[in-house]
Amino acid sequence: MPTEIRKVLIANRGEIAVRVARTLREMGITVVAVYSDIDRDALHVRVADEAYCIGGATAAESYLRMDAILDVAKRAGVDAIHPGYGFLSENAAFVDACNEAGVLFIGPPASAMRQLGSKTAARDKMQAAGVPVVPGATCDTAEQALEAAKKIGFPVMLKASSGGGGKGMRLVDRQEDLPNAWERARSEAKKFFGDDTVYIEKAIIRPRHVEIQVLGDQHGNLVHLFERDCSIQRRNQKVVEETPSPAAPHDLVERMGAIAVQGAKAVGYFSAGTFEFLLAEDGAFYFLEMNTRLQVEHPVTEWITGLDLVREMVRIARGETLGFTQADVTRRGASIECRVYAEDPETGFLPSPGRIEHLAVPGGPGVRDDGGAYAGCEISSYYDPLISKLSVWAPTRALAIARMRRALSEYIVTGIRTNISFHERLFANAEFVMGCYDTGFLDRHKGTLLMDPHLDGQRAEDFAIAVALTASATDASPTAESSSTVSPWVQQFRASQLRS
Repeated sequence: MPTEIRKVLIANRGEIAVRVARTLREMGITVVAVYSDIDRDALHVRVADEAYCIGGATAAESYLRMDAILDVAKRAGVDAIHPGYGFLSENAAFVDACNEAGVLFIGPPASAMRQLGSKTAARDKMQAAGVPVVPGATCDTAEQALEAAKKIGFPVMLKASSGGGGKGMRLVDRQEDLPNAWERARSEAKKFFGDDTVYIEKAIIRPRHVEIQVLGDQHGNLVHLFERDCSIQRRNQKVVEETPSPAAPHDLVERMGAIAVQGAKAVGYFSAGTFEFLLAEDGAFYFLEMNTRLQVEHPVTEWITGLDLVREMVRIARGETLGFTQADVTRRGASIECRVYAEDPETGFLPSPGRIEHLAVPGGPGVRDDGGAYAGCEISSYYDPLISKLSVWAPTRALAIARMRRALSEYIVTGIRTNISFHERLFANAEFVMGCYDTGFLDRHKGTLLMDPHLDGQRAEDFAIAVALTASATDASPTAESSSTVSPWVQQFRASQLRS
C-alpha cells in the first residue's frame, strides 16, 4: 500500500516553492512554508496553508538549517518534505535526518546522493558503469596537474570536485598559465564548497551542454524523458534552455537517454534526476555530472511530455510505481525557457536587488510563467536573484521562438533591472534562431547581446534576418508590428505612467 502523504513542508523559497505548492494543492495536500526574517511577505509564504519563520536573513541562518526545518516539520505534523532545488536538495545528511525524524524525503535516496555528490567520485562511478567521461585526472598538486595536462593535451579545464554553478572552474589554454589557475581554482573551491579538491579535464572545444531528464520509482523502473539543450550560459550558469536540442538528432538522444538510465541504475537511483553531458561537434558526448534533484529548467520537459514532475516525485515518494514504460513516453512539439533574473546584463549580469514597482507577466496560448514575485515585493540581495522561469510551447521550434518573442514583449518589470532585454536581443540573433550556438555563444556575442537595448547597426541587421528566418519557418510574413522594438503592451504601460 502506498504511504499516505497529506501534509508537505517545502524546504525552499521563491519561485520553486510556489511551483511545488501549486502541484501539492492540486493533489489535495496541505502546504507548509518556511521563511527567513526578510521573507515574511514573500509569495511562497502567501500561497501556503501554514508558514513558519526559521531564522535570519542569510541562508546559513535559515534555509540551510536542518534543525530548524525539522523542528517545524515536527511542530506542523507534516508527512514529507520537498526540498525544491538548491539549499538542502542534494544534501545526503539532510535526507538521513528526515528519515531519522520519520519524515519522508521527496527525492532520491541519500546513498545515490553520496555516490554522485563529488564530481570525481561520480566520474569514477559512471566510468565503471559504462558512461563515457571526458579524459581527466584528480591531482593533489599543481605539479601533478601540469603533468596530467601535458598527457591530456591543452586546453584543459580545472573544476572543483564538490562544485557547481560555475564556481571553482578555470579554462587553461597554455602550460605557463596552469599553476596560477590551479591555485585560484582551489581557493575558490575552498571558499564556496569547503573542499579544495580540484580535478583536471580535457577541454572540449565549442561543446553543447545537453542534459537528459531521468525518472525512476523505488521498484527498479527507470525511464528518460528526453533531452534539454542548456548551452546558452553566462559565467557557466544556464539562462536559456530548450527541447528538442537543435544539435541532437533522435538517434543520438536515444543513445544518450539509454546511457543516462544505465548510469542511474548503477547507483540505485529513484525520483527525478538529470544527467548532464558535454556534446562535442563530432557527436561524441561525455558525462559531466548528475544533479540529484529537480532542475530549474524542468518546465520544458513537462511541456513536451505532458508529465508533472513534482507530482511524479510525490507519487514515487509514496512508493507508487511509475505506471508507464519507456515505450509509453512520447514527446510533442518544442519548448523553450528563459530565466528571468533581477540582474543587469550591461554590467556583467550583476544582481539588481530592490523593490518591484510594477509587474505584468505574459499569458496567452502556450505561455507559462513560474514566478515567485509580485508588485511591491522586495528582491533580496541575500539569495539567488531568479524572479521567474518563463517558458513557452509550440508545435515547432520556429513557432516557439516566435511565441517567446511575443511573451517577452509583454513582460513588464519596473523598479529593478532585469535581463528581459537581453533575452529579447538573444531571440533577435540570427545564429541563435538557426540553432547555431554552443556554451561560448554569449562570450562571442557580447557586443550585440549586452549592448544598449535600442536597435542599431549590426543588431538591427541581425534582428531583420532573425525575423525573416522565423517567418519563413512559420509560413508567416514579417510585419512592421512584429519587428517593433517596443511592444503594444509596453507602449500602453508607458502611456498610463505618463498620464498618472
